[in-house]
Amino acid sequence: MIAIRFDEVTLARGARVVLDRVSFAIEQGAFVGVLGPNGAGKTTAMRAILGLLAPQSGRIEVLGGQATRGNPAIGYMPQARREAGLFLRGWDVVAAAGGVRGLWPWRGPWRGAAERAAVDRALDLVDATAIARRPMGAMSGGERQRLLLAQALVGEPKLLLLDEPLISLDPHRQAEIVTLVREVQLRLGIAVLFSAHEVNPLLGAMDRVLYLGGGRAALGTVAEVVRGDVLSELYGTKIEVLEVGGRLFVMSGGQDMEGGAHLHEHDPGHDHGHGGAHAGI
Repeated sequence: MIAIRFDEVTLARGARVVLDRVSFAIEQGAFVGVLGPNGAGKTTAMRAILGLLAPQSGRIEVLGGQATRGNPAIGYMPQARREAGLFLRGWDVVAAAGGVRGLWPWRGPWRGAAERAAVDRALDLVDATAIARRPMGAMSGGERQRLLLAQALVGEPKLLLLDEPLISLDPHRQAEIVTLVREVQLRLGIAVLFSAHEVNPLLGAMDRVLYLGGGRAALGTVAEVVRGDVLSELYGTKIEVLEVGGRLFVMSGGQDMEGGAHLHEHDPGHDHGHGGAHAGI
C-alpha cells in the first residue's frame, strides 16, 4: 500500500513556489527522513499532506484517498509547539489530542473508559506512563518530546508526521527520540515522515530519505540520495558529501549546509488548527 503519493505537485507560499511539479510515492511501513535546508519545503509538504495547504497543481493522495484536513488517521507533531499548559499533567495534555483530532467529542476531564484506554495505550507505546503523572513544566526537553509523541499516537494513526522533533535536544536525547520513533513505527507497521535539520541523527533508523531543495525532491536510500552528484543536480550548484568517522557532511562552497542553527520555515499563514498533536492544549 502507498501511504503518500505526490503526483506532479506544485506547492507555493504566497508568490514563492516551494515545490515545483514534484512526484514521489512512500510505502506504508516506511521510516522516511525528510531533509533539506531551511525554506526547502519540509513543513510545507507536511501541511499539504495534512490537507492544510492545497496544491496549485497536481494531486496528493494519503492512505488511499485525497489529502483532507482533519484526517484522524494521521498523527502530527508540529514544528512550532505552544508553551501554554505547562502546569497540566502530561496525561491531560496527551488526552487533549483526541478531541483536537476528532477521535472523540471533547468531554473535559471526565472521559469514557475507551478514551482513557487510548491515552494509556499511547503513553505505553512511548514508555511514558510514569512521566505523564507530572506537570509538563517539570519535565526535561526529552521527556516533553516523549509526551508530545504520545499525543500524536493517540488512536494509533496509520501515518505519523514529525516536524523537527529533535530541535533543542542534545545528541544523546536526539538518539533516544529517533530510536523510540523507530521502535514505535516497526511495532505499529505505519509510515513515518521525520523531518530533521541534518541526516546524521537518522542514520541507521530510516529506510528512505526524502531530500528537498531547489523546488525539487529526491527519494531513495541514503546511499542513493545523499551523494554529491544527486544533490548537485537537485540544488543546481556544486555539492560535496564527505564521510568522516561515520558521519556525513553535505558541503557547498566549503560550508556545511546542515550545520546551521535550527530555524522554522517562514510561513506567515501557518495554521496549527489541524487535528494533530499540540503542546499545551
